[in-house]
Amino acid sequence: MQYQAESSWGYHMTGSMRRGGGRGVAGMGGDSSDPLERVARLASESAVVVFSVSSCCMCHAVKSLFCGMGVSPVVHELDQDPSGKEMEQALALLLGSYGVAPAVPVVFIGGKLIGAMDRVMASHINGTLVPLLKEAGALWL
Repeated sequence: MQYQAESSWGYHMTGSMRRGGGRGVAGMGGDSSDPLERVARLASESAVVVFSVSSCCMCHAVKSLFCGMGVSPVVHELDQDPSGKEMEQALALLLGSYGVAPAVPVVFIGGKLIGAMDRVMASHINGTLVPLLKEAGALWL
């Protein structure tokens, strides 16, 4: 699975990068055995998706940020998912932080990988987060 840089703050998965030439993952709605494909499918199903661990304070902070803005993200708690550890490893690979830093929280907006807490907060501070949320249909201000 590959990601194509779309802007300085996001990555968009192209259809041909999915198994089966973009026809869907594991028969439309079934779980894929490939953690990267499962992450991609889950990330593309809602306007804002957060991959989290329920006991992580940084995950709580990013979820609180979105809720405080009036955004209702879909949250996937990896510690409550049987394949969560594999998905966390896949997220670390996507972030380029495998073995270096925790892989959560990871945020996708409009199917684009925004990144971990540092990227979300930087885009919030520099004013690019709200336009991303509006473009994805997560905010109607």
